[in-house]
Amino acid sequence: MIKLISRLLKTHFIGDPLRSKAAMIALTLFLAGCSHPQPDSDARPQAWLEPGTQVTLPAPGISPAFRSQQLLTGRFNGNTQSLLVMLNADSQKVTLAGLSSVGIRLFLVTYDDNGLHSEQSVIMPQLPPASQVLADVMLSRWPIDAWQPQLPKGWTLTDIGDKRELRNPRGKLVTEISYLNRHGQRLPIAIAQQVFKYHITIQYLGD
Repeated sequence: MIKLISRLLKTHFIGDPLRSKAAMIALTLFLAGCSHPQPDSDARPQAWLEPGTQVTLPAPGISPAFRSQQLLTGRFNGNTQSLLVMLNADSQKVTLAGLSSVGIRLFLVTYDDNGLHSEQSVIMPQLPPASQVLADVMLSRWPIDAWQPQLPKGWTLTDIGDKRELRNPRGKLVTEISYLNRHGQRLPIAIAQQVFKYHITIQYLGD
């Protein structure tokens, strides 16, 4: 999955400041050792919406709390790869752990009031910023009213039936999230990023 989205960044962000030695985009999106010690909004992580446009992520807390084990399958440029993820979120923090196919933890990302922190269990080259995967997670799970104050001017996030649409100021669809009502919850099952041209499907395990 890392190679999959790393190709995506190489294709779309040549010459962009995001492409530093320690910053590239991917599904497993974290940067080892990254942290932000201040709890104010200026210290919150940022993510790319499209080339040249970033967004500051909402505060990490969410209610009611949730936890899930997911199989994420990413598709880009004809290639498909999968990653097992453990996701936990409550009123104080979000944690995201990536596991190998045999259950070995590859990384752990934590986002709380003290900022964004990550732990890397194995050496993996060209690791991207954690804020990107958190952006997809939070864009799909956090309420729209948590996102509205964070969006750049002219951007809109709207729920329409079983879809959630993120559009830029020109009205172009940037991200479309599909949902399924399951056990009384509205759960994201697919994320289609129209600008960076990747698609992620989400399969819920163990329930």
